[in-house]
Amino acid sequence: MKYSQMFNTLLGCKNEDEVFEYLVGHLKETIKSWDYFVNWSKVIKNYHNVEISLNLLNTLIGKPDIEKAAEHLLTEYPNVIKIVPALLACRDKNICLLTDFGNFDLTRFDFSKPMSPGAGARFMKESGFLDLISDRTIKSIPDYFIGVEVGLDSNGRKNRSGTSMETLAEFFIKDICQRNGYEYIAQATADKIYKKWGKKITVNKSSKRIDFAINTPHKLYLIETNFYGGGGSKLKSTAGEYADIYHQWTNDGHQFIWITDGFGWLTTKRPLRDTFNTTDYILNIDMIQKGVLESLLK
Repeated sequence: MKYSQMFNTLLGCKNEDEVFEYLVGHLKETIKSWDYFVNWSKVIKNYHNVEISLNLLNTLIGKPDIEKAAEHLLTEYPNVIKIVPALLACRDKNICLLTDFGNFDLTRFDFSKPMSPGAGARFMKESGFLDLISDRTIKSIPDYFIGVEVGLDSNGRKNRSGTSMETLAEFFIKDICQRNGYEYIAQATADKIYKKWGKKITVNKSSKRIDFAINTPHKLYLIETNFYGGGGSKLKSTAGEYADIYHQWTNDGHQFIWITDGFGWLTTKRPLRDTFNTTDYILNIDMIQKGVLESLLK
């Protein structure tokens, strides 16, 4: 850690050890905001894309000979079959199933195109979906579909936590840059940085995206952000990865700043301390709020 008087002025830390203790002592429990739960725009978009097919399937609810009715519907409207996997919370379009244990028979269902009405009706019957609409357990297929999409979207919450940290960091970075006349690029690549500012950076992959690149009159700052609500082995490897990135970009003549936060670090302090000892700056959200990032950029 590169210690300066700034840490004493802004945080009351008199040495590197106190800065590290401040870092781990002021971690945030969460950065979840209202948009963490469901990406409603994505859910509603997916719904509108298949709304007609959903309403056609809705006509099957309560039919006595449900499989025959389904076969008739698919004969009249063969494209309806394409939405069936989504009704079973499945994004796959090409599904291969073991349909006979004794002979180990496999049957393939390709939902990317219309299939025979009999095969489509069989799939809906054997998967249990037709029984749910026959006895009216499902009373509205469009409403049911929205519920399934909400469930599938919950898989994206981990990614939303990552983007939430970027969004939070950009809130501060944008303000700092506007007040000081700096330029920055979010999701920067080596190519974008060179085209905009004529500065070269070393990356292992040309597709490598850097959360933020900030160009000041005296130096290019490269910033990576993340948040860990829970512990795990990934934190140790992440700490080591950023130590390597630091040396790489320092050799290029640029400044690397790692912004990280979350209670996950409380159970993985040692790797964080090792990286803290071998890099210049690791900050958390509280430090940014106290003005440390702005002082560094100046």
